[in-house]
Amino acid sequence: MKRILLLFLISASIQGFSQKASFLNPILPGGYPDPSICRVGDAFYIVNSSFEYFPGLPIHKSKDLINWEIIGYGLHRKEQCNDEVNLVDVQSDGGIHAPTIRYNQGTFYIITTNVYYHQDTKKTDFVNFIITAKDPAGPWSDPHVLEGAPGIDPDIFFDEDGRAWYVGTHSPEKPNFPGEGEIWLQEIDLVNWKLTGERSFLWRGACGGVWAEGPHMYRKDGRYYLMIAEGGTSYNHAMMIAVSDKIRGPYVPNDRNPIMTSRHLSYDNWVHSTGHADLIELEDGRWYMVALGIRGDENRGSNMGRETFLLPVQWEREPFDWKENKYEWPVIAPESGRVKRFNPIVFQGTSQKRNNTFIDFFDKPELGLAWNFRRVPLEEAYSLDAKNGKLTLHTLKETIQERGRASLMGFRQTESDFEYQVKMQFDPAKEGSEAGALIIQKDNNYISFTLIKKNNKIHLQLKLVSTETGTSILKETALDKKFEHITFKITSSDHQYYYAYSLNGRRFESFYSSTADLVLSKKYTGANLGIYASGNGKNTREKAVFDWVTYKGYQKF
Repeated sequence: MKRILLLFLISASIQGFSQKASFLNPILPGGYPDPSICRVGDAFYIVNSSFEYFPGLPIHKSKDLINWEIIGYGLHRKEQCNDEVNLVDVQSDGGIHAPTIRYNQGTFYIITTNVYYHQDTKKTDFVNFIITAKDPAGPWSDPHVLEGAPGIDPDIFFDEDGRAWYVGTHSPEKPNFPGEGEIWLQEIDLVNWKLTGERSFLWRGACGGVWAEGPHMYRKDGRYYLMIAEGGTSYNHAMMIAVSDKIRGPYVPNDRNPIMTSRHLSYDNWVHSTGHADLIELEDGRWYMVALGIRGDENRGSNMGRETFLLPVQWEREPFDWKENKYEWPVIAPESGRVKRFNPIVFQGTSQKRNNTFIDFFDKPELGLAWNFRRVPLEEAYSLDAKNGKLTLHTLKETIQERGRASLMGFRQTESDFEYQVKMQFDPAKEGSEAGALIIQKDNNYISFTLIKKNNKIHLQLKLVSTETGTSILKETALDKKFEHITFKITSSDHQYYYAYSLNGRRFESFYSSTADLVLSKKYTGANLGIYASGNGKNTREKAVFDWVTYKGYQKF
């Protein structure tokens, strides 16, 4: 009966926005930054940065640009994450940065950077590599590392003559000011997976060039367009573009740069820090842009971090007669010049079926694609019993810590207001054994709502680990009553978190409340709602058995 009720609630919520002839931004709610998009026939594919999370490089598919389904990951096997592409003990906000996805002659390509900081040498490796697949859902190849490719945020560009080009970002040898970036170009030998030929330096940006990065190259009407991000990934984020008749330049900047930004808007605008974008041409000749942005729901920030938004694009030619060579430039969101919450649908006859729910009964042979781990998971962290619909986390000695791995898994928070429930069976016998629910941004920025064995009693504990205040127990109480299961419930509403629990599955007891900005996203990733177990330094080897998790996000208009 419980499953039937939960499934009914989800079905009802999916239909909630399906009758309107417009769509809501973001099109990929939750922590999906640095979007790159390609089209194959009538299907579109987006890949996003995943940083320290595994599996890495999430891939979504759509037929209408407004309804997206996750279909797989570019880095989906532990064997892909070896010494060169290390996601085992990578630092927070390291890992996979700013991918580009492209399709050429029957093959999909993703090119990206893995950023790994070596604690012993105090040096950072920027490993740029390509993976390929015939089917974007996978399997994807092992990484082909491109030696001698400095910097981050590479683009792969296939020209009409069949040649493939690497378009990269690096810091020039003689920068004019701190943070100056430079875009460079070199041909790629896709047989031997190496850079070949002469390297060309194309552009240092339009408006001072600070943090010029994230390049994408396009060919339109015989000309080469180079679009880049500038200004960093906060409020001054922006998109710039330049054009050339030859791939190696020289490139002429658009006089009207930036072509897309929110830097001129109030800090209180509903979305800010927009940028790091990619362009896509539709079959009918229209163009659109996907870009990241940060909603300002909580103190001008967002627990979801950077998300993916969709904007219309219109190409216009310079109108002035005195120009000898008038260029055509993309105009982003031509009617408003900004990212809007409500937008006309892209294709007539379609509607957006907004699904801000997630439920897992753990009755499938494999984990659902929404689940993520902070780094490549430990072999003994979890086990799945699909026959009985149970997922077990094991209380290993590992705890949540920087560059560490623990018995922890989660999925992306998609709205500021939500309700999250977890049903768990856990009867620990050993001191220190702990398991339950959590909201996690980083290894030093999370809230855990758990059962823990202390002083021969089972305690219900709410703990905050914060970058500002360190570790604090918000509330803790011993549970003297015998129970078989516990259901945790975390609700976010009107800028407040409410924590409750039930020992009988029917009546919830209020436990605590707090502001909703305790673990606000401050860097590259958004919040994950998850489950967790630990022996807190000891391999207590006890089992936390989870029956189900449910999540429903509530949209703010």
